[in-house]
Amino acid sequence: MSSQHRRDGAAFPSVAALLVDALGRLISALAALGAGLAMLLVVYMLGHILLEIGLRLFGRSTFILDEYIGYAVAAMTFLGLPYALEKGGLIRVALVLKRLPRAWRWPLELLASVSALLAFGWLAHYWTIAVQRSFQRGIVSETLAQTPLWIPQGTVLVGLYLLCLVLVIRSLRILVQRHAFDGGDL
Repeated sequence: MSSQHRRDGAAFPSVAALLVDALGRLISALAALGAGLAMLLVVYMLGHILLEIGLRLFGRSTFILDEYIGYAVAAMTFLGLPYALEKGGLIRVALVLKRLPRAWRWPLELLASVSALLAFGWLAHYWTIAVQRSFQRGIVSETLAQTPLWIPQGTVLVGLYLLCLVLVIRSLRILVQRHAFDGGDL
């Protein structure tokens, strides 16, 4: 019996495939955690808006609604992106891929994933510098709340890092699976 095949004729998964699968499960859990945090931010935003409406009925205000809702929208967007990418919830232009032979699809998927990884990796690098600078200099918002800016910037950075990790795993899956890679609903 060949070391490459089981008795039923199916090939054993390679070590690389097993490693990518294990890393993929870990990253999936982190992406789901990010999506959960994004959902909690939606609940927070609803609560804050309702609180503000109630307070304004009595001539009062928190005076921080627009600032904190803005932070929450940014954090929610970047924390939710990795999960959306992983689950195929992002807009894809599959028109070209549908018309190509199946053997040509994986190189284009790989090119798209690596290109996105490079773009978001570049953004994450410079965003990291901005967060470090805000933290080191003690930069706060120019509002009544004087929020330390590294906090909302840091939540966006966590989302960027998660997105980069999902893109790395996606690229590795494409390389390991190649012709068997299913990039989504084509």
